[in-house]
Amino acid sequence: MKRKIYDKLLAWKKEARGETVLMIEGARRVGKSYIVEEFARNEYESYVLIDFNNTTAQIKELFVNYLTDLDTFFMYLGLYTGVKLKERASLIVFDEVQRFPAARAALKYLVKDGRFDYIETGSLVSIKKNVKDITIPSEEEAVQMHPLDFEEFLWAMGEETLMDLIRLQFGKHTPMGQDMHRKAMTWFRQYMIVGGMPQAVQKYAETHDFELVDRQKRIILNLYRNDIQQYADGQETKVVQIFDEIPSQLQRHERKFILSDLKKDARYRDYDSAFFWLSDAKVVNVCYNSTAPNIGYRLTRDGNTLKCYMADTGLLISHAFDENGIVSTELYKKLMLDKLEINAGMLVENIVAQMLVAAGHKLYFFSSYSKGNAETRMEIDFLVSKSAPTSRHNVSPIEVKSGKNYVFTSLNKFREKYGQMLDKSYVLHTGDVSAEGDLVFLPLYMAPLL
Repeated sequence: MKRKIYDKLLAWKKEARGETVLMIEGARRVGKSYIVEEFARNEYESYVLIDFNNTTAQIKELFVNYLTDLDTFFMYLGLYTGVKLKERASLIVFDEVQRFPAARAALKYLVKDGRFDYIETGSLVSIKKNVKDITIPSEEEAVQMHPLDFEEFLWAMGEETLMDLIRLQFGKHTPMGQDMHRKAMTWFRQYMIVGGMPQAVQKYAETHDFELVDRQKRIILNLYRNDIQQYADGQETKVVQIFDEIPSQLQRHERKFILSDLKKDARYRDYDSAFFWLSDAKVVNVCYNSTAPNIGYRLTRDGNTLKCYMADTGLLISHAFDENGIVSTELYKKLMLDKLEINAGMLVENIVAQMLVAAGHKLYFFSSYSKGNAETRMEIDFLVSKSAPTSRHNVSPIEVKSGKNYVFTSLNKFREKYGQMLDKSYVLHTGDVSAEGDLVFLPLYMAPLL
């Protein structure tokens, strides 16, 4: 599958010239190994891929015995793998490097040697268990890999040009027109319910059979559960509690995570490590409350209020509707036609969060609650900032609407109170592009362009 991260790999090869190692972080089954091997095959004369999920003791011993004698290290590596390494023309890949942290630490010396380029792939690379007793090389630069975004999904479906039109109309803030909008929304709904995990997308492209797609997604969910049991390192119960609670929390009208649903009198300080674990595993996208729409949301972040989205909305659907095992084709068809009697806002808000993250945003929302004063009570789904800040008007509030009939009381109050700080305000909805002054209505599929 065509992935945008390939261009980032090309830029790294050209600009780094062997002076840094590239770490590709991402959830399990997001396509890291595939894209790196494709890159290695296309852009280098030869390559070695060491999969630390399944490599030999001989190769692991090289990192223990020969780091002070790199000539011998590379000689044995070539012999063990059957690959002729060529100076400044070969790539060495450490796949799932978190399985063998000593190899990650060794990259400091391998990069300094300068003969070859190095790429690491990893999941859970930041958790304590995987960095204990090693020094992270300062030469390491990281890039995040996410599930397929909407444009990559379209490419996988053979639809090469639609996103170009979407991008053009977004830039002009002009409508798509009835036919093109309907076409784009049809593709968007398919993307929302299939998701962006490569195996699920590939199965859908090959078969258009939702039950076979759901089977692929459940394999991934089971893998995540197994990872929790194997790697959560004393946090297993809390991590599983949060993971299992995500659908019901998102089903609420206000989608803030309520810890008391897990345990009476629970506090965030008791669960922050569990949230971090899921976030580091890239299983979830955590969205934090910013108490004021200033540039630099971390300065006003309320650590006790957050929303927890699934990193892939297709996985959320399979996670949420699991009473009878495989989700039926009939249920998927109802989702496609928006005929299922659920709070569709759960899925729509989750997919917007997913698209914003894939576009490079950190997730923040705004929430202000007062029992006695309704005028100060408001909640904004997402806040995004200008890429190039100015002296004011840097923040754009985003409201997400899944239905055709809606109000935006909170947004109006928010704009009235913080108008001096705000750039354009956006409502993402199922309709076409329109505008009322600096309030812009955009179709949901334009979220990645904000």
